[in-house]
Amino acid sequence: MKTKALIVMTIISAVFASACKKFIDQPLKGSLEGQFLGTKEGVRDLLIGTYAVLDGQQGGDAAIGGGGAWEASPDNWIYGGIAGGDANKGSDPGDQTPIESISRFTTDPTNGFLNSKWKADYEGISRANTVLRTVTLVKNYTEDELNNIIGQTRFLRAHYYFDLKKMFDKVPYIDENTTDFNQPNNTDIWPQIEADFKFAYENLPGSQEDAGRANKWAAGVYLAKTYLYEHKFEQARDLFEVVIAQGTTANGQHYALNERFEDNFRAATNNSAESVFAVQAAANADPGGISNANNGDMLNFPYGEGSPFGCCGFYQPSIDLVNHFRTNPTTGLPYLDDYNSHAIKTDMKLKSSQDFTPDEGTIDPRLDWTAGRRGIPYLDWGIHPGNDWVRNQPYAGPYSPIKMVYGQATQDTEGDGHSWAPGSGINNNIIRFSDVLLMDAEAQAQTGGLARAMELVNMVRKRAANPDGWVHTYKDPSKPTGGFTNTPAANYKIGLYTMASFSSKEDALKAIYFERKIELALEGHRFFDLVRWGIAEKELNTYFAYQGQLTTDVRNGHFTADKNEYYPIPQRQIDLSAAGGTSKLSQNKGY
Repeated sequence: MKTKALIVMTIISAVFASACKKFIDQPLKGSLEGQFLGTKEGVRDLLIGTYAVLDGQQGGDAAIGGGGAWEASPDNWIYGGIAGGDANKGSDPGDQTPIESISRFTTDPTNGFLNSKWKADYEGISRANTVLRTVTLVKNYTEDELNNIIGQTRFLRAHYYFDLKKMFDKVPYIDENTTDFNQPNNTDIWPQIEADFKFAYENLPGSQEDAGRANKWAAGVYLAKTYLYEHKFEQARDLFEVVIAQGTTANGQHYALNERFEDNFRAATNNSAESVFAVQAAANADPGGISNANNGDMLNFPYGEGSPFGCCGFYQPSIDLVNHFRTNPTTGLPYLDDYNSHAIKTDMKLKSSQDFTPDEGTIDPRLDWTAGRRGIPYLDWGIHPGNDWVRNQPYAGPYSPIKMVYGQATQDTEGDGHSWAPGSGINNNIIRFSDVLLMDAEAQAQTGGLARAMELVNMVRKRAANPDGWVHTYKDPSKPTGGFTNTPAANYKIGLYTMASFSSKEDALKAIYFERKIELALEGHRFFDLVRWGIAEKELNTYFAYQGQLTTDVRNGHFTADKNEYYPIPQRQIDLSAAGGTSKLSQNKGY
């Protein structure tokens, strides 16, 4: 959204936070009463307030910039990334212990992070329901205006429910007509999620006044994604194809891949043609000091003796993840079955003062926009030194996250210093177009469209193969902000698939699943992908067996089938639902 809209979001968010403080642990209640805001302006502000909680910061008990920022971060870096094996927790043992238990699947219902996530999503649902109740009090809307407001609101409500459904599975459903907010969690809410996204798809316009608002095509993508999660592959495929052919961003750009992979993770290229739906961020937007930045990733910057950042060393890409980026020197294709047998060279036993030569084998170029590794330029901050930028290498490995980190030359405009840890103006992409292409590829493979599936995967790989988008060496390593040469920083090689790799559904899906892993690494998708594919037990226990030999943080981790596919319902919420000594909410299996 425009900066002015972001500022309004913050104001409305503050109003809601004050109004809701006394019952914030009760996720199903409304916020401000409709009679106070039953005007067009009031509805507008209520809707902006519903967008405002996309950042998850209303979930935690701490103030903005505190625990709620990362406990309920919209990119699910804890629940989808760390839990999916994309990354180690990072930092030191004992720092943010609730994440440690999540990373090893030893968590229980008392984990406060899960309660923060639950509250954040239900805060968004509560606000959406307030909009839907209040909009009926205003009589001077045109039909298109009314459909636009209701469509955006139902889109947001469906988004929050989708997040809850994939996290907890059994969640209570509350809509704008509910009067008893203490509902059981014994019904499947996929039909309600479908209905909201379908309404939004059929009633929203293709363009909006602000780039960050939901439009028709974002709703279409999310509806198709819902079908995919329900294994309604034909419906998902058909809708994805329509969106790919006709879809546009809210600011009028036809959906397309950015020419450079890195442009999905830079504030200067927020709301690009690849951005389907994103949580908006703006650095230093409010001179009064209230942050509109992306604070959900504020812990996830390199941190060590020589690091240029003041915090915090979390979300370190796993060694297992990095090894996925090895490519065959002849074909440029990944090693789908034995990538860890072709491990990329690490410096696990070395200090930064000791000599180290980076891996000279062939590598997918997306690696060095995903994981900071020793000897390779780290954006324009300088050559990554390894151990000096890592808090505890034996605990969590040698790598640093890159995707959501701002550059040195732009730190004054894209970095936000309103909190004690770094914030940024980089949007969180909930869905981007390469994700759409790979979801369609999956639906195609499931329904026999193997050639189309290969075509879609190769579209993603062709972008990655563009040398203009690779990491290059510095013109002057002593002045990293001085620009880059045309010399690649590593031995990059990436090739395209042929039908030999897509000759069966099983082979095609293996390639598609792998491509999602490397294209969308550290974007919070992995755990939820593994669960919906039905391969979480095999993949995660294989990950623990390998990674646990190299880093101490995930030793003794174990995924238990028919339990760990979903997180436990927060005990706090079960207790609050007790009526007459009996809880309305039931716990998930195995907890």
